[in-house]
Amino acid sequence: MLPDASTTAALPPGPALSRQRQLLAWIFRPEWLMEQGRRECGEVFTLHLPLGPVVAISDPSALRTIFTGDPETVRAGEGNAPLEPVVGPESLLLLDGARHLRRRRLVLPPFHGERLQAYADDMAEIAARDLATWPLGEPFALEPRMRAITLAIIVRVVFGIEDGERAAALRALVPQLLPDTALSSLVLLPALRRDLGPRSPWMRFLAARDAVDALLFAEIGARRGDPELRGRTDVLSLLLAARDEDGQPLTDRELRDELMTLLLAGHETTATALAWTFELLHRHPEAHARASAEARAAVGAPGAPTPWLDAVAAETLRLKPPLPFAVRRLTAPLHVAGHDLPAGARVAPCIYLTHRRADLYPQPTAFRPQRFLEQGPETYGWLPFGGGIRRCVGAAFAQLELRSVLRTVLAGARLRPADPRPERTRRRAIVLTPSRGARSVLVSRG
Repeated sequence: MLPDASTTAALPPGPALSRQRQLLAWIFRPEWLMEQGRRECGEVFTLHLPLGPVVAISDPSALRTIFTGDPETVRAGEGNAPLEPVVGPESLLLLDGARHLRRRRLVLPPFHGERLQAYADDMAEIAARDLATWPLGEPFALEPRMRAITLAIIVRVVFGIEDGERAAALRALVPQLLPDTALSSLVLLPALRRDLGPRSPWMRFLAARDAVDALLFAEIGARRGDPELRGRTDVLSLLLAARDEDGQPLTDRELRDELMTLLLAGHETTATALAWTFELLHRHPEAHARASAEARAAVGAPGAPTPWLDAVAAETLRLKPPLPFAVRRLTAPLHVAGHDLPAGARVAPCIYLTHRRADLYPQPTAFRPQRFLEQGPETYGWLPFGGGIRRCVGAAFAQLELRSVLRTVLAGARLRPADPRPERTRRRAIVLTPSRGARSVLVSRG
Protein backbone atom coordinates (compact mmCIF):
# COMPACT_ATOMS: atom_id res chain seq x y z
CA MET A 1 0.00 0.00 0.00
CA LEU A 2 1.47 3.36 -1.07
CA PRO A 3 1.01 6.54 1.01
CA ASP A 4 -1.67 8.91 -0.26
CA ALA A 5 -1.06 12.56 -1.21
CA SER A 6 -2.00 13.92 2.22
CA THR A 7 0.45 11.54 3.91
CA THR A 8 3.21 12.53 1.50
CA ALA A 9 2.63 16.22 2.15
CA ALA A 10 3.14 15.69 5.90
CA LEU A 11 6.55 14.03 5.52
CA PRO A 12 9.90 15.72 6.28
CA PRO A 13 11.65 17.49 3.39
CA GLY A 14 14.14 15.69 1.22
CA PRO A 15 17.04 16.55 -1.09
CA ALA A 16 16.50 19.23 -3.72
CA LEU A 17 16.24 16.77 -6.59
CA SER A 18 13.21 16.07 -8.73
CA ARG A 19 11.41 12.83 -8.04
CA GLN A 20 12.57 11.49 -11.40
CA ARG A 21 16.22 12.20 -10.57
CA GLN A 22 15.83 10.55 -7.16
CA LEU A 23 14.42 7.44 -8.82
CA LEU A 24 17.35 7.25 -11.24
CA ALA A 25 19.87 7.91 -8.48
CA TRP A 26 18.36 5.14 -6.33
CA ILE A 27 18.81 2.67 -9.18
CA PHE A 28 22.26 3.75 -10.36
CA ARG A 29 23.88 5.79 -7.51
CA PRO A 30 22.15 4.76 -4.27
CA GLU A 31 24.99 5.62 -1.88
CA TRP A 32 25.35 9.10 -3.36
CA LEU A 33 21.60 9.70 -3.00
CA MET A 34 21.57 8.73 0.69
CA GLU A 35 24.64 10.84 1.41
CA GLN A 36 23.15 13.77 -0.48
CA GLY A 37 19.98 13.54 1.60
CA ARG A 38 21.99 13.74 4.82
CA ARG A 39 24.15 16.60 3.52
CA GLU A 40 21.10 18.68 2.66
CA CYS A 41 18.63 17.65 5.37
CA GLY A 42 20.43 16.04 8.30
CA GLU A 43 19.46 12.80 10.03
CA VAL A 44 15.83 12.69 8.84
CA PHE A 45 14.73 13.20 5.24
CA THR A 46 12.30 11.86 2.67
CA LEU A 47 13.36 10.07 -0.50
CA HIS A 48 11.06 9.38 -3.43
CA LEU A 49 11.84 5.81 -4.44
CA PRO A 50 10.23 3.42 -6.94
CA LEU A 51 7.59 2.25 -4.44
CA GLY A 52 6.83 5.73 -3.14
CA PRO A 53 8.23 8.06 -0.48
CA VAL A 54 10.36 6.70 2.37
CA VAL A 55 11.49 8.63 5.46
CA ALA A 56 15.17 7.79 6.00
CA ILE A 57 16.43 8.05 9.59
CA SER A 58 19.99 7.50 10.84
CA ASP A 59 19.97 8.80 14.43
CA PRO A 60 20.52 5.87 16.86
CA SER A 61 18.12 7.20 19.50
CA ALA A 62 15.42 7.50 16.86
CA LEU A 63 16.22 4.02 15.59
CA ARG A 64 15.74 2.68 19.10
CA THR A 65 12.25 4.22 19.07
CA ILE A 66 11.44 2.52 15.78
CA PHE A 67 12.97 -0.89 16.52
CA THR A 68 11.42 -1.12 19.98
CA GLY A 69 8.11 0.51 19.06
CA ASP A 70 4.70 -1.12 19.31
CA PRO A 71 4.73 -3.77 16.55
CA GLU A 72 1.05 -3.03 15.91
CA THR A 73 2.01 0.55 15.04
CA VAL A 74 5.46 0.07 13.46
CA ARG A 75 4.91 -2.79 11.02
CA ALA A 76 7.85 -4.48 9.37
CA GLY A 77 5.74 -7.01 7.50
CA GLU A 78 3.86 -4.26 5.69
CA GLY A 79 7.17 -2.48 5.07
CA ASN A 80 8.46 -5.59 3.29
CA ALA A 81 5.30 -6.05 1.20
CA PRO A 82 7.07 -5.34 -2.14
CA LEU A 83 8.93 -8.65 -1.73
CA GLU A 84 5.72 -10.72 -1.76
CA PRO A 85 5.97 -11.84 -5.41
CA VAL A 86 9.26 -13.58 -4.60
CA VAL A 87 8.99 -14.77 -1.00
CA GLY A 88 5.21 -15.32 -0.86
CA PRO A 89 2.52 -14.03 1.53
CA GLU A 90 3.39 -16.55 4.26
CA SER A 91 7.03 -15.45 4.55
CA LEU A 92 8.24 -14.44 8.00
CA LEU A 93 9.36 -11.17 6.40
CA LEU A 94 5.78 -10.23 5.55
CA LEU A 95 4.04 -11.24 8.78
CA ASP A 96 3.14 -8.90 11.65
CA GLY A 97 1.75 -9.25 15.15
CA ALA A 98 0.86 -12.65 16.64
CA ARG A 99 1.40 -14.46 13.32
CA HIS A 100 4.96 -13.15 13.15
CA LEU A 101 5.75 -14.19 16.73
CA ARG A 102 4.37 -17.72 16.16
CA ARG A 103 6.37 -18.17 12.98
CA ARG A 104 9.54 -16.73 14.47
CA ARG A 105 9.40 -19.23 17.35
CA LEU A 106 9.11 -22.06 14.82
CA VAL A 107 11.84 -20.86 12.45
CA LEU A 108 14.49 -19.61 14.88
CA PRO A 109 15.77 -22.83 16.62
CA PRO A 110 17.63 -24.38 13.63
CA PHE A 111 19.75 -21.22 13.32
CA HIS A 112 21.18 -21.22 16.85
CA GLY A 113 23.21 -23.27 19.31
CA GLU A 114 24.86 -26.60 18.64
CA ARG A 115 22.76 -27.19 15.53
CA LEU A 116 24.24 -24.08 13.97
CA GLN A 117 27.85 -25.01 14.68
CA ALA A 118 27.32 -28.41 13.06
CA TYR A 119 26.93 -26.67 9.69
CA ALA A 120 30.44 -25.15 9.66
CA ASP A 121 32.17 -28.23 8.18
CA ASP A 122 29.71 -28.43 5.28
CA MET A 123 30.18 -24.71 4.58
CA ALA A 124 33.96 -25.07 4.49
CA GLU A 125 33.79 -28.16 2.27
CA ILE A 126 31.53 -26.43 -0.25
CA ALA A 127 33.82 -23.38 -0.35
CA ALA A 128 36.92 -25.56 -0.81
CA ARG A 129 35.32 -27.51 -3.65
CA ASP A 130 34.42 -24.31 -5.49
CA LEU A 131 37.87 -22.81 -4.85
CA ALA A 132 39.44 -25.76 -6.67
CA THR A 133 37.71 -24.62 -9.89
CA TRP A 134 38.92 -21.00 -9.86
CA PRO A 135 41.22 -20.06 -12.78
CA LEU A 136 44.88 -19.67 -11.87
CA GLY A 137 46.68 -16.49 -12.96
CA GLU A 138 43.70 -15.04 -14.86
CA PRO A 139 41.43 -12.15 -13.80
CA PHE A 140 37.95 -13.27 -12.77
CA ALA A 141 35.02 -11.83 -10.80
CA LEU A 142 34.79 -13.15 -7.26
CA GLU A 143 31.16 -12.20 -6.67
CA PRO A 144 29.68 -14.89 -8.97
CA ARG A 145 31.87 -17.47 -7.21
CA MET A 146 30.60 -16.26 -3.82
CA ARG A 147 27.03 -16.56 -5.10
CA ALA A 148 27.73 -20.10 -6.28
CA ILE A 149 29.13 -20.99 -2.85
CA THR A 150 26.33 -19.43 -0.81
CA LEU A 151 23.68 -20.96 -3.07
CA ALA A 152 25.28 -24.40 -2.73
CA ILE A 153 25.27 -23.93 1.05
CA ILE A 154 21.56 -23.08 0.96
CA VAL A 155 20.79 -26.12 -1.21
CA ARG A 156 22.70 -28.58 0.98
CA VAL A 157 22.64 -27.16 4.52
CA VAL A 158 19.26 -25.41 4.52
CA PHE A 159 17.23 -27.39 2.00
CA GLY A 160 19.08 -30.68 2.50
CA ILE A 161 18.67 -31.57 -1.18
CA GLU A 162 20.75 -34.65 -1.94
CA ASP A 163 19.42 -35.47 -5.40
CA GLY A 164 22.12 -34.15 -7.77
CA GLU A 165 19.76 -33.34 -10.64
CA ARG A 166 17.28 -31.50 -8.42
CA ALA A 167 20.09 -29.52 -6.77
CA ALA A 168 21.60 -28.59 -10.16
CA ALA A 169 18.18 -27.55 -11.50
CA LEU A 170 17.58 -25.31 -8.49
CA ARG A 171 21.02 -23.70 -8.77
CA ALA A 172 20.29 -22.94 -12.44
CA LEU A 173 16.84 -21.48 -11.80
CA VAL A 174 17.53 -19.16 -8.87
CA PRO A 175 19.52 -16.55 -10.89
CA GLN A 176 16.57 -16.26 -13.28
CA LEU A 177 14.29 -14.95 -10.53
CA LEU A 178 16.19 -11.66 -10.23
CA PRO A 179 18.80 -11.37 -13.00
CA ASP A 180 22.14 -9.60 -12.55
CA THR A 181 21.11 -6.06 -13.51
CA ALA A 182 20.42 -2.78 -11.70
CA LEU A 183 16.88 -2.72 -13.10
CA SER A 184 15.96 -6.31 -12.25
CA SER A 185 14.21 -5.49 -8.96
CA LEU A 186 11.84 -3.13 -10.79
CA VAL A 187 9.95 -6.17 -12.06
CA LEU A 188 8.44 -6.32 -8.57
CA LEU A 189 6.72 -2.93 -8.98
CA PRO A 190 2.92 -3.38 -9.21
CA ALA A 191 2.76 -1.23 -12.35
CA LEU A 192 5.22 -3.52 -14.16
CA ARG A 193 3.53 -6.81 -13.28
CA ARG A 194 2.01 -7.12 -16.73
CA ASP A 195 1.80 -9.84 -19.33
CA LEU A 196 3.60 -8.41 -22.36
CA GLY A 197 4.38 -11.77 -23.86
CA PRO A 198 6.37 -14.82 -22.75
CA ARG A 199 9.72 -13.01 -22.98
CA SER A 200 8.64 -9.91 -21.05
CA PRO A 201 10.32 -9.38 -17.64
CA TRP A 202 7.24 -10.20 -15.55
CA MET A 203 6.38 -13.35 -17.47
CA ARG A 204 9.99 -14.58 -17.34
CA PHE A 205 9.95 -13.98 -13.61
CA LEU A 206 6.70 -15.92 -13.19
CA ALA A 207 8.04 -18.82 -15.26
CA ALA A 208 11.22 -19.00 -13.14
CA ARG A 209 9.21 -18.75 -9.91
CA ASP A 210 6.85 -21.53 -11.00
CA ALA A 211 9.78 -23.79 -11.84
CA VAL A 212 11.45 -23.11 -8.48
CA ASP A 213 8.14 -23.71 -6.71
CA ALA A 214 7.72 -27.08 -8.41
CA LEU A 215 11.13 -28.18 -7.16
CA LEU A 216 10.53 -26.90 -3.62
CA PHE A 217 7.08 -28.46 -3.25
CA ALA A 218 8.44 -31.76 -4.61
CA GLU A 219 11.24 -31.69 -2.04
CA ILE A 220 8.84 -30.83 0.79
CA GLY A 221 6.55 -33.69 -0.22
CA ALA A 222 9.40 -36.19 -0.48
CA ARG A 223 10.83 -35.10 2.85
CA ARG A 224 7.49 -35.50 4.65
CA GLY A 225 7.51 -39.14 3.60
CA ASP A 226 11.16 -39.75 4.52
CA PRO A 227 11.30 -42.42 7.29
CA GLU A 228 14.69 -40.97 8.32
CA LEU A 229 13.32 -37.45 8.80
CA ARG A 230 13.92 -37.37 12.56
CA GLY A 231 17.60 -38.14 12.07
CA ARG A 232 18.25 -35.38 9.54
CA THR A 233 19.91 -32.09 10.51
CA ASP A 234 19.23 -29.81 7.56
CA VAL A 235 17.05 -26.77 8.24
CA LEU A 236 14.11 -27.95 6.11
CA SER A 237 13.89 -31.23 8.03
CA LEU A 238 14.02 -29.39 11.35
CA LEU A 239 11.26 -27.04 10.20
CA LEU A 240 9.14 -30.02 9.13
CA ALA A 241 9.47 -31.44 12.64
CA ALA A 242 8.72 -28.13 14.40
CA ARG A 243 5.41 -27.62 16.21
CA ASP A 244 3.87 -24.51 17.70
CA GLU A 245 2.39 -24.24 21.20
CA ASP A 246 -0.83 -25.84 19.90
CA GLY A 247 1.06 -28.76 18.37
CA GLN A 248 0.50 -27.50 14.81
CA PRO A 249 3.19 -27.90 12.10
CA LEU A 250 4.04 -25.56 9.25
CA THR A 251 1.96 -26.12 6.11
CA ASP A 252 3.56 -26.85 2.75
CA ARG A 253 2.81 -23.27 1.68
CA GLU A 254 4.38 -21.82 4.81
CA LEU A 255 7.45 -23.99 4.31
CA ARG A 256 7.77 -22.98 0.69
CA ASP A 257 7.62 -19.29 1.57
CA GLU A 258 10.23 -19.66 4.31
CA LEU A 259 12.54 -21.53 1.93
CA MET A 260 12.16 -18.77 -0.66
CA THR A 261 12.87 -16.20 2.05
CA LEU A 262 16.06 -18.01 2.97
CA LEU A 263 17.04 -18.11 -0.70
CA LEU A 264 16.56 -14.38 -1.09
CA ALA A 265 17.80 -13.16 2.28
CA GLY A 266 20.46 -15.80 2.95
CA HIS A 267 22.01 -16.31 -0.47
CA GLU A 268 22.22 -12.88 -2.10
CA THR A 269 23.16 -10.85 0.96
CA THR A 270 25.89 -13.17 2.24
CA ALA A 271 27.46 -13.49 -1.22
CA THR A 272 27.51 -9.71 -1.52
CA ALA A 273 29.11 -9.33 1.92
CA LEU A 274 31.80 -11.85 0.98
CA ALA A 275 32.55 -10.08 -2.30
CA TRP A 276 32.91 -6.74 -0.49
CA THR A 277 35.16 -8.34 2.13
CA PHE A 278 37.67 -9.45 -0.50
CA GLU A 279 37.41 -6.16 -2.39
CA LEU A 280 38.23 -4.23 0.80
CA LEU A 281 41.05 -6.60 1.74
CA HIS A 282 42.49 -6.11 -1.74
CA ARG A 283 42.83 -2.39 -1.00
CA HIS A 284 44.40 -2.94 2.44
CA PRO A 285 47.36 -5.33 2.09
CA GLU A 286 48.32 -5.33 5.79
CA ALA A 287 44.79 -6.27 6.84
CA HIS A 288 44.74 -8.91 4.08
CA ALA A 289 48.04 -10.44 5.20
CA ARG A 290 46.90 -10.57 8.82
CA ALA A 291 43.60 -12.20 7.82
CA SER A 292 45.37 -14.82 5.70
CA ALA A 293 47.83 -15.65 8.49
CA GLU A 294 45.02 -16.09 11.00
CA ALA A 295 43.04 -18.28 8.58
CA ARG A 296 46.05 -20.54 7.91
CA ALA A 297 46.76 -20.85 11.63
CA ALA A 298 43.19 -22.07 12.13
CA VAL A 299 43.44 -24.88 9.53
CA GLY A 300 42.60 -28.17 11.22
CA ALA A 301 41.09 -26.38 14.22
CA PRO A 302 37.53 -25.45 13.19
CA GLY A 303 36.65 -24.12 16.63
CA ALA A 304 39.76 -21.94 16.99
CA PRO A 305 38.96 -18.26 17.59
CA THR A 306 39.62 -15.89 14.70
CA PRO A 307 39.19 -12.42 16.19
CA TRP A 308 40.76 -10.57 13.26
CA LEU A 309 38.61 -12.35 10.66
CA ASP A 310 35.53 -11.61 12.77
CA ALA A 311 36.55 -7.95 12.97
CA VAL A 312 37.14 -7.82 9.19
CA ALA A 313 33.66 -9.24 8.59
CA ALA A 314 32.06 -6.80 11.05
CA GLU A 315 33.85 -3.82 9.50
CA THR A 316 32.85 -4.90 5.99
CA LEU A 317 29.21 -5.14 7.04
CA ARG A 318 29.54 -1.68 8.58
CA LEU A 319 31.05 0.00 5.52
CA LYS A 320 29.16 -1.96 2.88
CA PRO A 321 25.88 -3.35 4.25
CA PRO A 322 24.24 -5.31 1.41
CA LEU A 323 20.82 -3.81 2.24
CA PRO A 324 20.80 -0.06 3.00
CA PHE A 325 17.34 0.18 4.64
CA ALA A 326 15.06 -1.68 7.07
CA VAL A 327 11.60 -0.43 6.11
CA ARG A 328 8.60 -0.12 8.44
CA ARG A 329 5.07 1.13 7.75
CA LEU A 330 3.19 3.14 10.37
CA THR A 331 -0.42 2.27 11.14
CA ALA A 332 -0.74 5.23 13.53
CA PRO A 333 1.02 8.60 13.90
CA LEU A 334 4.49 8.44 15.48
CA HIS A 335 6.67 11.19 16.93
CA VAL A 336 10.30 10.38 16.22
CA ALA A 337 13.47 12.48 15.89
CA GLY A 338 11.51 15.71 16.30
CA HIS A 339 9.03 14.88 13.54
CA ASP A 340 5.37 13.93 13.69
CA LEU A 341 5.03 11.22 11.09
CA PRO A 342 1.51 10.35 9.89
CA ALA A 343 -0.16 6.95 9.71
CA GLY A 344 0.62 5.31 6.40
CA ALA A 345 4.16 6.68 6.22
CA ARG A 346 6.97 4.29 5.34
CA VAL A 347 9.86 4.81 7.75
CA ALA A 348 13.31 3.42 6.94
CA PRO A 349 16.10 3.12 9.48
CA CYS A 350 19.02 3.85 7.15
CA ILE A 351 21.61 1.19 7.88
CA TYR A 352 24.12 2.67 5.44
CA LEU A 353 24.14 6.17 6.93
CA THR A 354 23.97 5.00 10.54
CA HIS A 355 27.10 2.92 9.95
CA ARG A 356 28.92 6.04 8.73
CA ARG A 357 28.32 8.32 11.70
CA ALA A 358 31.54 9.94 12.93
CA ASP A 359 30.23 10.06 16.50
CA LEU A 360 29.93 6.26 16.49
CA TYR A 361 32.86 5.39 14.22
CA PRO A 362 35.83 7.79 14.05
CA GLN A 363 37.10 8.04 10.47
CA PRO A 364 33.79 6.52 9.37
CA THR A 365 34.73 6.01 5.71
CA ALA A 366 38.00 4.23 6.56
CA PHE A 367 38.32 0.44 6.60
CA ARG A 368 39.57 -0.18 10.16
CA PRO A 369 38.73 -3.70 11.39
CA GLN A 370 40.64 -2.98 14.61
CA ARG A 371 37.75 -0.80 15.77
CA PHE A 372 35.81 -4.03 16.42
CA LEU A 373 38.69 -5.44 18.48
CA GLU A 374 38.63 -2.32 20.65
CA GLN A 375 34.86 -2.26 21.16
CA GLY A 376 31.84 -4.39 20.33
CA PRO A 377 29.17 -3.37 17.84
CA GLU A 378 26.81 -0.58 18.89
CA THR A 379 23.31 -1.90 19.63
CA TYR A 380 21.60 0.70 17.45
CA GLY A 381 24.69 1.70 15.49
CA TRP A 382 25.58 -1.59 13.76
CA LEU A 383 22.54 -2.93 11.97
CA PRO A 384 23.39 -5.17 8.99
CA PHE A 385 20.77 -7.64 10.24
CA GLY A 386 18.20 -5.08 11.37
CA GLY A 387 17.17 -4.68 14.99
CA GLY A 388 14.61 -5.35 17.69
CA ILE A 389 12.22 -8.29 17.50
CA ARG A 390 12.52 -8.21 13.70
CA ARG A 391 16.28 -8.80 13.68
CA CYS A 392 17.12 -11.36 10.99
CA VAL A 393 16.57 -14.91 12.31
CA GLY A 394 19.47 -16.08 10.17
CA ALA A 395 21.99 -13.54 11.48
CA ALA A 396 24.07 -16.11 13.38
CA PHE A 397 23.93 -18.48 10.39
CA ALA A 398 25.11 -15.72 8.04
CA GLN A 399 27.98 -14.75 10.34
CA LEU A 400 29.08 -18.39 10.63
CA GLU A 401 28.91 -18.67 6.85
CA LEU A 402 30.98 -15.51 6.39
CA ARG A 403 33.60 -16.80 8.82
CA SER A 404 33.70 -20.32 7.31
CA VAL A 405 34.04 -19.17 3.71
CA LEU A 406 36.59 -16.47 4.57
CA ARG A 407 38.72 -18.96 6.49
CA THR A 408 38.62 -21.49 3.70
CA VAL A 409 39.47 -19.10 0.88
CA LEU A 410 42.13 -17.12 2.75
CA ALA A 411 43.82 -20.32 3.95
CA GLY A 412 43.66 -22.01 0.57
CA ALA A 413 44.41 -19.22 -1.90
CA ARG A 414 46.60 -16.20 -2.47
CA LEU A 415 44.57 -13.52 -4.20
CA ARG A 416 45.41 -10.09 -5.52
CA PRO A 417 43.21 -7.42 -7.12
CA ALA A 418 42.90 -7.58 -10.90
CA ASP A 419 42.68 -3.78 -11.10
CA PRO A 420 44.46 -1.14 -9.00
CA ARG A 421 41.31 1.02 -8.88
CA PRO A 422 38.89 0.41 -6.00
CA GLU A 423 35.47 -0.74 -7.16
CA ARG A 424 32.42 1.46 -6.85
CA THR A 425 28.98 0.32 -5.76
CA ARG A 426 26.26 -0.82 -8.12
CA ARG A 427 22.81 -2.23 -7.59
CA ARG A 428 22.21 -5.87 -8.38
CA ALA A 429 18.56 -6.69 -7.78
CA ILE A 430 17.95 -5.72 -4.13
CA VAL A 431 21.58 -5.65 -2.94
CA LEU A 432 24.46 -3.17 -3.36
CA THR A 433 27.52 -4.92 -4.75
CA PRO A 434 31.06 -4.19 -6.03
CA SER A 435 30.71 -2.66 -9.49
CA ARG A 436 33.02 -5.12 -11.24
CA GLY A 437 32.27 -8.13 -9.07
CA ALA A 438 35.43 -7.82 -6.91
CA ARG A 439 37.70 -8.79 -9.79
CA SER A 440 40.68 -10.77 -8.58
CA VAL A 441 43.60 -12.90 -9.70
CA LEU A 442 44.35 -16.24 -8.05
CA VAL A 443 48.12 -16.18 -7.64
CA SER A 444 48.44 -19.62 -6.07
CA ARG A 445 46.54 -22.25 -4.09
CA GLY A 446 47.50 -23.53 -0.67
